[in-house]
Amino acid sequence: MRAVTLSQPGGLDRLHVADAPDPGQPGAGEIRVALHASSLNFHDYLVCSGKSPTADGRIPLADGAGVVEAVGDGVTDFSVGDHVVSVFFPDWQDGGPKVGDFRRVPGDGINGFACDSVVLPSTAFTRAPRGWSHKEAATITTAGLTAWRALVVDAGLRAGDTVLLLGTGGVSIYALQLAHAMGAEVIVTSSSDEKLARAKELGANHVINYRQEPKWGRKVLDLTGGRGADIVVEVGGPGTLVQSIEAVRIGGHIALIGVLTGVGGDVPTAFLMAKQAKLQGLIVGSRQEQEDFVRALEATGIRPVIDRTFALEDLGDAFRHLESASHFGKIAVAW
Repeated sequence: MRAVTLSQPGGLDRLHVADAPDPGQPGAGEIRVALHASSLNFHDYLVCSGKSPTADGRIPLADGAGVVEAVGDGVTDFSVGDHVVSVFFPDWQDGGPKVGDFRRVPGDGINGFACDSVVLPSTAFTRAPRGWSHKEAATITTAGLTAWRALVVDAGLRAGDTVLLLGTGGVSIYALQLAHAMGAEVIVTSSSDEKLARAKELGANHVINYRQEPKWGRKVLDLTGGRGADIVVEVGGPGTLVQSIEAVRIGGHIALIGVLTGVGGDVPTAFLMAKQAKLQGLIVGSRQEQEDFVRALEATGIRPVIDRTFALEDLGDAFRHLESASHFGKIAVAW
């Protein structure tokens, strides 16, 4: 079978399509899945660019969607022909957070889904939403579930809440769609007026160009009559956190899900304390939360926004498109 492998020390020019051993037939509790699509995430980029080292010859990509080809003894969740999508933390099935590293994350600590077929425990997958294409389903694993957990599981999103979203990448656009569908008022920031116009088409109530409004936290307060946002989905990290704290309401919730501006920096602790806001770090979610998310997607009719689709052989070019930050929504890979 085909597989993309990453040779060390990493770098987008070190991604190679190669022949790999067929995974064989599933054993007890396992399923064999013919993979047809993935989608790109910033975490995948860190691994493939060499910024987050992994093993030599690693098969990248945390997201994988495809069709069940065979089931092993004892498998009751799936049947041959079912459309399925991978989970980010295969060992975190339910309950509160149980994982604090990436040692068992596909495409990082273990092989991922940039290949034709895999054999894995059935618990490493959930069913895909009914009627979705494989590339649509592949957006769920990382970006979609992160948005769901940030808004619904951790922050308890309710109709009428005000939600602030930073940027227009995969997580933020999923969060926009979810918040709008659930009756929230949504504010979106971006440096691109074109992207902000598209965000309004998807349901954003207010948009802020942060290059024109560098103190956008104050702008959020103005838009909310001085109250602030109930929930902030913070993807930037240290470079944006001060403005997010400015923007959140007293007693509000900041979901810290990204490090686009760096992995460390000063935290204005007195400012955060004065706001009495919760700063909640999170990394994706559990398999049970993904199953809940799939049901919510089917109930709301939300479909993911896919910016561009690349072939598996063009994975390096797909990451270069991600690197350019010109995308809106998700970047897919299909084969």
